[in-house]
Amino acid sequence: MTNFRIQELQLEGLKLITPFYIEDSRGYFLKSLERDIFKAWGLDADIQEDFETYSRKGVIRGLHFQTQHPQIKIVRVLKGTVHDVVVDLRKGSKSFGRYAEVMLDDKAHSILWIPAGFAHGFEVLSEDAVVSYKCVGKYSKGHDTGICWNDKDISVRWETGNPIVSEKDAGLMSFCEFKDKYVGM
Repeated sequence: MTNFRIQELQLEGLKLITPFYIEDSRGYFLKSLERDIFKAWGLDADIQEDFETYSRKGVIRGLHFQTQHPQIKIVRVLKGTVHDVVVDLRKGSKSFGRYAEVMLDDKAHSILWIPAGFAHGFEVLSEDAVVSYKCVGKYSKGHDTGICWNDKDISVRWETGNPIVSEKDAGLMSFCEFKDKYVGM
């Protein structure tokens, strides 16, 4: 039961994981994490937090990160379809300030491995969605922040024309402010 597939995505360290999955007349069985397999790929899976969000169509959440003690995030869609976006904020990275995007849904069961030093967000494309997060590293409320979802310098091509965004997310800093204040992570 070890047929995980792990592929590198366009930003260094970002990975798309196809979990072990079998289906029969009873339903399906999915194994989303196996520590030894992840470790063989150099992925630290010492989970500190496990939570999920429920969101309606048109919701954009993000782009979130911690300025100190950044977390690794392991993201999977349990219900629905989301357009997932990550932005490289790692100081000295060749892809600093660039973003990658991937569609995640409850049909493919793919898992997105987001290394520490990336901002993360998503928009819901289906009627609703449930997104699961597992985090490596402790949550630090005092360092929890983000970059505004519609930042002009990052220019994410969101699919939602008139998104539903929280007041907190609408007031996040710009990428330019991030560079001025933190230089990178």
